[in-house]
Amino acid sequence: MKHISILGCGWLGFPLAKKLIEEGHSINGSTTSENKLSIFKDFGINPYLITLESESVSETITNFLAKSEILIIDIPPKLRGSAASFTAPLEMTFVKKIKNLIPFIEKSTVKKVLFVSSTSVYGDKNGMITEETDPNPETESGKQLLLAEALLQNNQNFETTILRFGGLIGEDRQPVKFLAGKENLENPDAPVNLIHQNDCIGVILEIINQSKWREVFNAVAPFHPDRSAYFTQKAIDLNLALPKFSSEKSNIKKTISSKKIENILNYNFQSVDY
Repeated sequence: MKHISILGCGWLGFPLAKKLIEEGHSINGSTTSENKLSIFKDFGINPYLITLESESVSETITNFLAKSEILIIDIPPKLRGSAASFTAPLEMTFVKKIKNLIPFIEKSTVKKVLFVSSTSVYGDKNGMITEETDPNPETESGKQLLLAEALLQNNQNFETTILRFGGLIGEDRQPVKFLAGKENLENPDAPVNLIHQNDCIGVILEIINQSKWREVFNAVAPFHPDRSAYFTQKAIDLNLALPKFSSEKSNIKKTISSKKIENILNYNFQSVDY
């Protein structure tokens, strides 16, 4: 049994916590919503109300990390929009949050950190993207995720693995719902780079069970139909208005490879046909 703390028991962290408990681990889970504390407790999760700000961290963070061997950080940057370059004057809110968190990790029993990041750190590069591809983020969230990755990776007090997920989907999360009925959509021929919630959890379990630390993994299902075909079919399946794509707006063909996960973790994706 391992003692694991999950910072951010939301869409992914909550079902992950339940699965880890099923496997016999002791789980501390954090939330920013007080009404979720009793729900966590009902599922055997040790609940903590924690707010991570750019200037402060909740006092409960010390108890949250106490006795834990592994910390999983799964908090979205919640940033939108683009930034011109790393030299541009960014507020760096998310990076500051991670900076504030690190001293508490250093003082705790945590020796392994799994940081949930995103393939957005690669930007809109064309071609096959692997973990050896140089990141080139274009959005503010991508830029801050990459900086946060470096802060954790460069710290010698603990070992960090970076897990870069593609687009997240699940039974209650399907991006076609945001595209239904829209017209003149870009990149009809671009391959989709998605991963199902079940596989997100499966990959994290393998990283923990196999103790794969100081690694960077891209996590995207090996199933890359083009956007037009995929989202049109999904709209039909869900009885939604069909999205309409413009062939005149087609310039990005980025495919994220998960070969490293398949080879090193020997992981077989469960949900390849969404």
